[in-house]
Amino acid sequence: MHPSVPAKTVPEFIAYAKANPGKVSMASAGSGNPTHLAGELFKVMTKVDMTHVPYRGGGPAVSDLLGGQVQVYFGSFSLVIEHIRAGKLRVLAVTTPTRFESLPDIPTVGEFVPDYVASQWFAMGLRKDTPAEIIGRLSKEVDAVLTDDKIQARLADLGMTMFRGSPAELGIFIVEETEKWAKVVKFSGARPD
Repeated sequence: MHPSVPAKTVPEFIAYAKANPGKVSMASAGSGNPTHLAGELFKVMTKVDMTHVPYRGGGPAVSDLLGGQVQVYFGSFSLVIEHIRAGKLRVLAVTTPTRFESLPDIPTVGEFVPDYVASQWFAMGLRKDTPAEIIGRLSKEVDAVLTDDKIQARLADLGMTMFRGSPAELGIFIVEETEKWAKVVKFSGARPD
C-alpha cells in the first residue's frame, strides 16, 4: 500500500475505503490476472468499492504504486518486499492462509476478513494417463528438492510457502480453487487481457 493511505491495519483500510467509495485505486498486473482477482475477492468479502487499474505486468503496477498513482496492490510479495523493507511501501497483511515465516509480525487478511485467502500457487502437472509409478517417483524427487534447507530458506525469503501433499490432495485443491475463483470472476466480470 502506498504510504499516503492513512490506514495502518486491514480494518482501518476497510473503513477508509468505505468512507471513500471508488476513490481508492487498486493496481493489478492485468485484467483477469491473479493480482486482479485477489483484489476483487477482497472487494466482494468486505463490500468496499475500489477502482481497478490494470497494468501490463507487476513491474509497472509496482512502479505506479511507488509513485502514488495507485494506492493498493494485492500483488506478489517478491515484487514488493524490498520496497517494504526500505519503508517505501506499507504492508497491512499477507493474503496467504498463514503468516510468513520470514515476517511473523505481518498478519494475514484472513485474521480480519474470515476465510479470505488469495494465494498464487504453482504445481507440476502430467498427462492423465501417466503411470502411477512415474507420478510417485516425480512426486518424491520434487519433494526432495523442495525440502532442501537452502531452497526452503530462499522461498521463505521471497514470502513463499510450500504445499506438501499427495497428487490426490493436489487434485482436490485444484478443484476447490477452480470453484472459488470462478465465483469471483463471475461476480467481477473479469476478463483476461
